[in-house]
Amino acid sequence: MLKSQKDWPEPIIRVQSLSEGCIDSIPDRYIKPPTDRPIVNSSSNDDTNIPIIDLGGLNSDDLDVQDSILKQISDACHNWGFFQIVNHGVSHDLMDKARETWREFFHMPMEMKQQYANSPTTYEGYGSRLGVEKGAILDWSDYYFMHYLPSSLKDYNKWPDSPSSCREVFDEYGKELVKLSGRLMKILSLNLGLEEKILENAFGGEEIGACMRVNFYPKCPRPELTLGLSSHSDPGGMTMLLPDDQVAGLQVRKFDNWITVNPVRHGFIVNIGDQIQVLSNAKYKSVEHRVIVNSDQERLSLAFFYNPKSDIPIEPLKQLVTPEKPALYPAMTFDEYRLFIRTRGPCGKSQVESMKSL
Repeated sequence: MLKSQKDWPEPIIRVQSLSEGCIDSIPDRYIKPPTDRPIVNSSSNDDTNIPIIDLGGLNSDDLDVQDSILKQISDACHNWGFFQIVNHGVSHDLMDKARETWREFFHMPMEMKQQYANSPTTYEGYGSRLGVEKGAILDWSDYYFMHYLPSSLKDYNKWPDSPSSCREVFDEYGKELVKLSGRLMKILSLNLGLEEKILENAFGGEEIGACMRVNFYPKCPRPELTLGLSSHSDPGGMTMLLPDDQVAGLQVRKFDNWITVNPVRHGFIVNIGDQIQVLSNAKYKSVEHRVIVNSDQERLSLAFFYNPKSDIPIEPLKQLVTPEKPALYPAMTFDEYRLFIRTRGPCGKSQVESMKSL
């Protein structure tokens, strides 16, 4: 079994500081192999994008309207693994406040941010790399990672206390995202032909996990050579991303193409994680995605991860296992599972694919 380590293998360099000092080149540590480099300013797929789904009708008395929304979500889960939602019930003011409060944090003096420097033991705090593999090619981004649930892991001392009121804003934002995620979990469960609470119960019911990673992608003088976040599928259950609605950067893999997502103002981007792929016995699949950077503008996004309780074995639900479709994955706790990405960093879908009992 993989073990998490206490220290990073090399001194940490903040990408934001590199960005401020780099004029026309970037360090070799951030240059991706030619096969992994993005195609920058490609316009070939402008008309293709992940579905945009209006959740407003879920409160309608018209059952046909409700059924239509459920079908849209089902189709998006099967065909994309990603979709955007609008009219989701989360206050637009709260969304804006959360994003701009974090932007203020990343523009504070370095010595203030360094107080929250993280380690690979928990990843909580201010960080600049994922994975502890020595000599790894790094991503062009800094981030802040924090636990929200279970409450025993929520430690306000590890949340920034500046800008003022930020802890209050993050707490309120987390509460709203937990509610919204719970609503979507019921829909995913129904769309799998299950009772609405089956997926949630498999996650631990009232004891689910939740955490947030705020991603900061500084300007990059050579965006064609690097990535803000390497290709990966999310190891957790379901992700709710509040994107930078002014700057596109998220790319989703569709067959052999990378589709740049056009963010909708005050929308959330939702994607299926590896744990739901396992529970659904691959009826729903997590999908590879990555982030490109640019030379003109920084980007900031908030990824909220809705996860199983960390010590519950996750395996295909018995209702979805048949002689014709046997269980594809062995049981594994989320704690065991996520040590893989914490050790190696983001690397496609190699973890969930390697688990298959084939």
